[in-house]
Amino acid sequence: MNINYDYYRVFYQVAKSGSFTKAAAALFSNQPNVTRIIKNLEAELGCTLFVRSNRGIRLTAEGETLFKHISAAVAQIAAGEQELTQNGGLSQGILSVAASEVALHCLLLPTLKQFKQHPGIRLRISNHSTPQAVHALQEGLAELAVVTTPVILPKSMRKILLKEIQEVPVCGSAFASLTRRPLSLKELTENPIICLGKETMTHQFYSDWFTRYGISLAPDIEPATADQVLPMVKNNLGIGFVPEAFLESDSDQKNIYRLELTHRIPPRHVCLVKRMDQPLSPAAKELEKLLSHSAAQE
Repeated sequence: MNINYDYYRVFYQVAKSGSFTKAAAALFSNQPNVTRIIKNLEAELGCTLFVRSNRGIRLTAEGETLFKHISAAVAQIAAGEQELTQNGGLSQGILSVAASEVALHCLLLPTLKQFKQHPGIRLRISNHSTPQAVHALQEGLAELAVVTTPVILPKSMRKILLKEIQEVPVCGSAFASLTRRPLSLKELTENPIICLGKETMTHQFYSDWFTRYGISLAPDIEPATADQVLPMVKNNLGIGFVPEAFLESDSDQKNIYRLELTHRIPPRHVCLVKRMDQPLSPAAKELEKLLSHSAAQE
């Protein structure tokens, strides 16, 4: 059957109110129009839905059967509307964020503590390299990406710089003699170097920096994630580059030595990446606001 669904809406209101007049008022219509729609519906269904008398109207057996199903449908629609309304706010929902390791520890994690004021929002934080985080955002697997520069983006995305981070070269006790004077990059590469792999933008960043001074970067050890660099340095496996924030949050500084270079490592930034072709949910907008506020406070 190809019945106009507005007919069922009118039927539900008449059955619920027990009056054509009251139903017309609730529907912002008039009684003749409501009566006409009910007659059309009865004709379409081939049965009588209401018994009319001087005392008013009541449902027939067929009308009772139809009302039972229509009532269930109306309840489901109301539940769906309520759920969408809640998801459209900050009382309920899911927010997926793709984050690189450095961005996660330097800004995102401290900010998420403030996000606890919205306990109805479930957070899904996925840990990626910067290119992987951008890909997750592009594929719709995340609504926001929080990563570190450098970052290569398609035209459909934009980045917002949030916080400058400074990385420093560090070594363990076996290389402590290197702290006596500033080192050139050439002298630095005469020692084992710990740096993330070629698939990461961190590797690209340091490779470009070394190349600027005519030196090729060839790491001896390539850890999978940034938080593995410091433990490797402590165990004297080589010289690594870590954000100053990593050192500040590390309670064991006994076997960590900062190195001074003749050329300062250029600063990088934690940035927020979002798609321009789709609006942010209220939860994503709230996190964006908190990240900007947290970065401004530091």
